[in-house]
Amino acid sequence: MVALEQIKVERMAHFRSLDERATLRKYFRHVGEEGGLWYFEVVPDRGELVAIMQAELTPAGRLHRYAWEHLEHGFLTDQAIDPEEDPLEVIPAEEFQEVWNR
Repeated sequence: MVALEQIKVERMAHFRSLDERATLRKYFRHVGEEGGLWYFEVVPDRGELVAIMQAELTPAGRLHRYAWEHLEHGFLTDQAIDPEEDPLEVIPAEEFQEVWNR
């Protein structure tokens, strides 16, 4: 159990570092398979785009938020975001913030 807790601490420290040193941020929206909306704030990391904040707006209108400092019942995606392969829509930062601050 101790090893899993250490991995979690190291992973959150990595996301925090990405968030704090980011100079370029991009924002995307994705319609989930069941009709929910996913919103991502991503930053570049070692040649990939990594989500440092994400929000899920369920079809029922519930909001779930994930970030290194804000975990409700899950974690940030562990997969890089690839706008060329993933069905994502670029959105303005203001739209992401509006959803996040709901």
